[in-house]
Amino acid sequence: MNLDLLRHGETERGGGFRGSLDDALTASGWAQMRAGIDGAGPWDVLVSSPLQRCAAFARELAQELGLPLHFDADLRELHFGQWEGRSAAELMVDQAEGLGLFWNDPYSFTPPEGETLLAFEARVVAAGERLRERFSGQRVLLVTHGGVIRLLVARARQLPRAQLMQVEVAHGELFRLAFDDPGLRERP
Repeated sequence: MNLDLLRHGETERGGGFRGSLDDALTASGWAQMRAGIDGAGPWDVLVSSPLQRCAAFARELAQELGLPLHFDADLRELHFGQWEGRSAAELMVDQAEGLGLFWNDPYSFTPPEGETLLAFEARVVAAGERLRERFSGQRVLLVTHGGVIRLLVARARQLPRAQLMQVEVAHGELFRLAFDDPGLRERP
């Protein structure tokens, strides 16, 4: 299965730890996503996180291209607990130590009341396996979040867990992977 991963664009509430918050895209966010797929494809099917910053674009694109669209809640962003809706600058005021621990090793530190990286990884990997089984031999565009893409790209690059945060994923950025029996790998 060829799997293209598109990160949602800029949201109305800005950056920071958006997690499970259901923010809408800005006009700039829509433009970022359109630019991200310019010249890409073709695809046989679209899959999206159900959060509107992904789903709204996926719905529009599926209709425009006449493609089937599927939603998978396991492809939503990491839940950041008490950090949801806060920026790194805001967290530096009262959560600086925790923020540093999270950036240095998110597998060892979980934001207060947040989802562990192990649980996040398990649900994203399981969703990826379901996609591979269901859409084997097809070209899939997955519209999702930075954390999901970072995790899948890190696995494709065979990076150690400690290097997860070194994978940079910009708004509207497209990554191209192949998902076959040996696992994930990057495509040119």
